[in-house]
Amino acid sequence: MRPWHTWTLFAAALAVVLAALAWSTRTIVRLDRAEVEARHQTAVEEAVRLVLWRMDSALAPLIAQESGQPYFAYVPFYPAERAYTRMYANISAGDVLMPSPLLMQPQPRVLVHFQIDAAGRFSSPQVPVGEKRTLAEQQGYRSAAEIEDSARRLAALSDTLEPDRLRDRLSLPVVRNPAVVSLPSDQPDAQLAGPPPRAQAMVQQQAVRPQPSDGGKLTKGQQRIIEDNSRRAQQQVEAQQGFMSGNLLNVDPYNTNVAAGLMQPFWIGDMLVLARRISANGQEYIQGCQLDWPAIRQWLLTDVRDTLPAAALEPMGGRTDDRAIYRLAALPVRLISGPVPVDADSAPSTLRISLPLAWACVLVAATAVAVLLKGAVSLSERRGAFVSAVTHELRTPLTTFRLYTDLLEQGRVTGEEKRRQYLTTLRAQAERLCHLVDNVLAYARLERGNHRRPLETIDLSDWLAQAGPRLAERAAQAGMEFGVVINDEQAAVSQEGHAERRSRLFVRADESAMEQILLNLVDNACKYASGAERKAIEIIAGRRGTGVEIMVRDHGPGIAERDCRTLFRPFHKSASKAANSAPGVGLGLSLSRRLAREMGGDLRLDSAIQTGACFVLSLRAE
Repeated sequence: MRPWHTWTLFAAALAVVLAALAWSTRTIVRLDRAEVEARHQTAVEEAVRLVLWRMDSALAPLIAQESGQPYFAYVPFYPAERAYTRMYANISAGDVLMPSPLLMQPQPRVLVHFQIDAAGRFSSPQVPVGEKRTLAEQQGYRSAAEIEDSARRLAALSDTLEPDRLRDRLSLPVVRNPAVVSLPSDQPDAQLAGPPPRAQAMVQQQAVRPQPSDGGKLTKGQQRIIEDNSRRAQQQVEAQQGFMSGNLLNVDPYNTNVAAGLMQPFWIGDMLVLARRISANGQEYIQGCQLDWPAIRQWLLTDVRDTLPAAALEPMGGRTDDRAIYRLAALPVRLISGPVPVDADSAPSTLRISLPLAWACVLVAATAVAVLLKGAVSLSERRGAFVSAVTHELRTPLTTFRLYTDLLEQGRVTGEEKRRQYLTTLRAQAERLCHLVDNVLAYARLERGNHRRPLETIDLSDWLAQAGPRLAERAAQAGMEFGVVINDEQAAVSQEGHAERRSRLFVRADESAMEQILLNLVDNACKYASGAERKAIEIIAGRRGTGVEIMVRDHGPGIAERDCRTLFRPFHKSASKAANSAPGVGLGLSLSRRLAREMGGDLRLDSAIQTGACFVLSLRAE
């Protein structure tokens, strides 16, 4: 398979994996976001339930107190000796009058109490008239200013309220069976065990909420709020029935003609009113009070600022809809929660942590596969290039060997000079093959990692003197001059006290590796610079900083800039390149650099040299 086919398949597989992972990530993130929103909504609903419970608990004493007011408390004065009997009968001369508790002690958060008789006339225990007003002012029950203020409120109420419409909205009075009327007793009254049918209807009307108008379903938290509202409304009705049992109905045997309905809240315009229907002495009345809604709203909101700092209370009209879910059980008021400062889950989601790790693992795996694939493709290319180049490189000397040996064997070479020339050619080709095989075997040992040899201290001057003849012989075969220059002369003082000159450089290296490096560099110079005007190869050794550098320079055409990037790459020559250039497989420079680095040095091309090529071998000085 060709390399570009391999990379195409890898890219396609990687794209499929990334697309699947991206889709999974979007799905997981969407589910995680939904879960976080659900937890937040649950926390919000729990906070709202708590606030509704606290508000209804705060309102319960006020509603219960107004529900438990006796029916005769809605007149300024009543005769004391009648003891709950015939309290609405005409007052006779000599009757001892008792002031109404609503006259003496105005209720907090209540603006005015009122009573409407069958003829539609309004009255109030806080607004006595005639002699009763004089008595109230003289006895200090109520000041003139307070009476006038209550009179103005009563007048505004009478202008707004329509008695007939209000009476239709109120539940019927509870009519007791005279046979069970008795003095207060510890035994429970069977008929008072639960609210009357109209009371039950009112409870259902207050508690039951319809489904949202858009057809959606209520959440579990909203359903729990509805159930809480129903339970609180039921408890409120039972409490009102208990108050009426103790204060209105369980009286002496003569009080069989008094019945009372439930105290119900209504919005009349912008007025919040509590009202009930009363039947006494064959007459029907409407009793109730106007609540101070601004004061109640401020009181309730202040009490829940710690839980819902941005909450608001809003009146509700007669029509109920899905917005009534956050309605108070005691009053026709709904709660606007506003932004709820809840901390449903402050810890980071595990998915938000695991997803980046999963992506990182996928990217690392993809990178590892790409690196392995690149290595495999590179190895395949190098193997192909090696086989192609070595095959071409071996073909030329083997062809020469076969041709010349056939000629010599058949006796076709008669002249001694010509025989010597043939033998010289055969020897050169043999050395060429030996050099190629040595390089391949040395590179193979490096690849296997078993080429390391112990380094030793070498006197560079003596070593160059020993290796110089072989290098000079290779240069002579190409018809080139060869020279060695050592530029590190140090002055030393002898025992006789006079100065002498000596040239000494010591390096830490492997002799065989150094010889192979310099032989490869000289061989390249012979192959590529043999056609230069100045046919010379120079080896210049000298100190450079704390190390030693050995430069091998020729004066040939040099190396093109485009070839510098692949110069030290193994087997960078293809068969076509090898056919159109000097002999070789492109392994010598790569092998030489590997050998130099194995010894702790390096091999590089000196780009500052413009004429010819100059390679610099750096070694550690001793």
